[in-house]
Amino acid sequence: QVQLVESGGGSVQAGGSLRLSCAASGYTYSSLCMAWFRQAPGKEREFVSFISTDGTIRYADSVKGQFTISKDNAKNTLYLQMNNLNPEDTGMYYCATRAPFYCRSGAPIGRDFEYTYWGQGLQVTVSS
Repeated sequence: QVQLVESGGGSVQAGGSLRLSCAASGYTYSSLCMAWFRQAPGKEREFVSFISTDGTIRYADSVKGQFTISKDNAKNTLYLQMNNLNPEDTGMYYCATRAPFYCRSGAPIGRDFEYTYWGQGLQVTVSS
């Protein structure tokens, strides 16, 4: 069983930055692949970014060049650095992971049902 606890988030003005953190416990952290999703009001949850066990990174096209995902295995913590935020980035942000077996290379990564464990979610609000 994996527990994910998120921190960070909040309210910023357009152009500002935020960093989200996601602390994991319950599994050897280096064996976990991790992802960020977000859900805007009235919309479905969408993929934001992914980092594999070997450090391979993927981003949704909408956040490329704007967000940076990273993972500190020594601290068992996942990060999402979000820069140049705009109102369209407003929503709940979730970190997610799945059992190490499903973190093998080539496994699909972009849909929320592919993940088993979720953080509690963080509200990010960007005002214009």
